Amino acid sequence: MTTGAAARGGVEGGGATAERRRPGRRPGTADTRGEIVAAARKIFAEKGFDKATIRGIAREAGVDPALVHHYFDTKEGIFVAALQLPVDPTTAVPLILQGPREEIGERLVRFVLTLTSDPQAREPVMALMRSAMTNDQIVAMMREFITGAVLNRVVEALGIRPVRMEVAFAQMIGVILMRYVLRLEPLASVDLDELVELLAPTIQRYLDGD
Repeated sequence: MTTGAAARGGVEGGGATAERRRPGRRPGTADTRGEIVAAARKIFAEKGFDKATIRGIAREAGVDPALVHHYFDTKEGIFVAALQLPVDPTTAVPLILQGPREEIGERLVRFVLTLTSDPQAREPVMALMRSAMTNDQIVAMMREFITGAVLNRVVEALGIRPVRMEVAFAQMIGVILMRYVLRLEPLASVDLDELVELLAPTIQRYLDGD
């Protein structure tokens, strides 16, 4: 009986272990996801966003590319995790674009201002902005990411010239810097709804197209 129970326990335990084991994962790794994130930081820093690949990140982490896809789905998702950004644009942009076109400006402004109103979500973005002022490599990496993951998606969806989206984005970044870095009053303490009401029509004009 003991032998049978032990055998059954071994089979059951082995089955549970097999179920937990994911393809491509290195034996004995305590934090595979963390190692992939660390590898991604290294690869993005060396190659930038455009030239970095999931295969290259997987090679650096010593795992199968399928495992990278399992944890992060897309290259944008890995980038967001590696730089601790507060939101993945592959999820956020489609949500902003849904609904009436004439309300996209308001949805976009409200989303950005609501997100940055949270100090914990805002800090990684502010840290990147500060680093970009003195680090050309970070500037290039962020430019590639913002262009590919955010600006081009909106431009393509709305059929507008890229410069229109770039100006809209620049204006929102300027407001964030004035509100949270320079803390210019009364902009720094004005109610979010009032700020959306002021800014949304201008952003909408940029997005309405030629």
